Amino acid sequence: MTIYVDADACPVVRIVEKTAKENKTAVCLLCDTNHVLQSDYSEIKIIGAGADAVDFALINLCKAGDIVVTQDYGVAAMALSKGAYGIHQSGKWYTNDNIDQLLMERHIAKEARRAKAKNHLSGPSKRTKEDDRHFEESFRKLITYASERSDLKK
Repeated sequence: MTIYVDADACPVVRIVEKTAKENKTAVCLLCDTNHVLQSDYSEIKIIGAGADAVDFALINLCKAGDIVVTQDYGVAAMALSKGAYGIHQSGKWYTNDNIDQLLMERHIAKEARRAKAKNHLSGPSKRTKEDDRHFEESFRKLITYASERSDLKK
């Protein structure tokens, strides 16, 4: 099992690395040429700039049983279709049961933004220590779940 992180502006990279290291699990951070990442633990793959270049590189690398950390529902959907597990930086797991609803909500929100004459939506609220704690707890559970499922297949 490898953990792949869509690392462009990802606020949970250090939590992922710390938890993965404790579980002796490989991590691959993917980012575009506009971001600079350094790590003592993870493999870093810098992907050429371009719309969705990192997303497609990540999906090409991941395989069944891997974990993908992304806030992009489209990436999550493609990872699930390959048999990988997905988790959002909020700690929410992407599953075959919730991904269609998430994609539909994203589509509806995009249409609503297009319909407005002026688009003054505020960004996400500032990340808190509680957000980090919740992600770490959920991520630990996902690693355990994925590891147990992998052991059952052996």
